[in-house]
Amino acid sequence: MPTHHRVVLCTCPDEGVGAEIGRMLVERRLAACVNVVPGLTSIYRWRGRVETDREVLLVVKTTAAALPALTAAVRERHPYELPEIVAVGVEDGLEEYLKWVDESVAAGSRD
Repeated sequence: MPTHHRVVLCTCPDEGVGAEIGRMLVERRLAACVNVVPGLTSIYRWRGRVETDREVLLVVKTTAAALPALTAAVRERHPYELPEIVAVGVEDGLEEYLKWVDESVAAGSRD
């Protein structure tokens, strides 16, 4: 059964930028957890050319309600002109984990 939880994928140019954005999202309670996955090679079309770059991937666990503010926060800090921000709906998951995501993202929740 689909849930209101989301996994957001966002590429960054390096681990430093990824960690900065990830920490900011968790501190602002826009994400419960952010994984910074190093070692990606991205191949993409940009301004009529095929480009290849080394990047890191952020895997962000959040809720649908937090997504607009999360998107705005990433755009304000991200160095790319057009950052990848792709949210995928969570079909199912460990109930206790999803509850923890809700508690971690909810405004005013306590640690």
